[in-house]
Amino acid sequence: MLARKTAISPSCFPSSAPHLRAVPRLARVRSMPVSYQDAASTQPQDVLIRSLSGLGEVAVLVVNGTHLVTDAASRHKTAPTATAALGRALLGTLLMGSFRKEDEAIQVTFRGNGPLGNVMCIADTKGQVKGKVDNPSADPPLYPDGKLAVGDAVGTGVLAIVRSHPLEPTPYTGIVPIVSGEIADDLANYLVDSEQTNTALGLGVSLNREAQVKSAGGFLISILPFCSEETLERLEQNLSTMPTVSTMLNQGMSAQDISDRILEGLGTAPGSTSVVPRYGPCEEESLKERMMRAVAMLGEEEVADIQAQIGKIEVTCEFCQTQMQFSEESIMQKIREMRGAPDEVSPEDVKRMA
Repeated sequence: MLARKTAISPSCFPSSAPHLRAVPRLARVRSMPVSYQDAASTQPQDVLIRSLSGLGEVAVLVVNGTHLVTDAASRHKTAPTATAALGRALLGTLLMGSFRKEDEAIQVTFRGNGPLGNVMCIADTKGQVKGKVDNPSADPPLYPDGKLAVGDAVGTGVLAIVRSHPLEPTPYTGIVPIVSGEIADDLANYLVDSEQTNTALGLGVSLNREAQVKSAGGFLISILPFCSEETLERLEQNLSTMPTVSTMLNQGMSAQDISDRILEGLGTAPGSTSVVPRYGPCEEESLKERMMRAVAMLGEEEVADIQAQIGKIEVTCEFCQTQMQFSEESIMQKIREMRGAPDEVSPEDVKRMA
């Protein structure tokens, strides 16, 4: 069988890729470096595609999320290492959440003790994802091989993943140790230990010399039931000889080209589906309402103190970095409206939004 824990991580580049089935729970590590390269390339529109092999034995998700990660880095004003970590987490969460049950949501949280602090991403099934890091300025020294030290930035701790659906009363929560902090192998470890899925996961973020996102993408391969030994062997061969995601994107390959490369010799079944991934959503009206309720939960006295000390009531969304200002009277009116109403805002929401 294909290795149950297969991560193609941007952490290191061994001289030769190990056989995927050599150890049942082997994490295969390939180089998908985040590095300063020559000139920034122009990437096509972002796209996330889902394909099946010719015999329906392997499902492949491939994303080109260059503009999505660029948007995130711009919103959060991240340092290079923080850009790499957030970009990988966004892409991994997007891949794990897409093309599942309608209205399902996934939340991925790295609770590490490194300078980056917590990394949190939320995605739905329609290609929408958003995220944040506690310290966007985190940028520890490079590794000796010159690569960005994402693992050092994240540190050790736990990875918590929550899958929820409005028709299911209890969300599914899985918690595993952070094994490296390099994101891809941590997510792969989770898929094995908590969801018992046979997968291969690859993530790559590349920066240019100006520390801007040059390319960002990834893939998630799922081995479906009754997959033949011959298909597994060909898939292993393809993965062991395939360039990195960043290299393929920088060479001008599309997401479909990468999917075809993964499934080379296995064929692609007709009917591939695709969506355009994007950062968000934080719709203005719903965001405004949530912000007002969060501030109102502070109470009249504290709202008045904020207005008196700062001269304004301004709230920033941690995910989209949108700032909104509210008048003291509008918040007081909201407090009056909420009196006697059910409490729909948690203390955590108050802390995040205030």
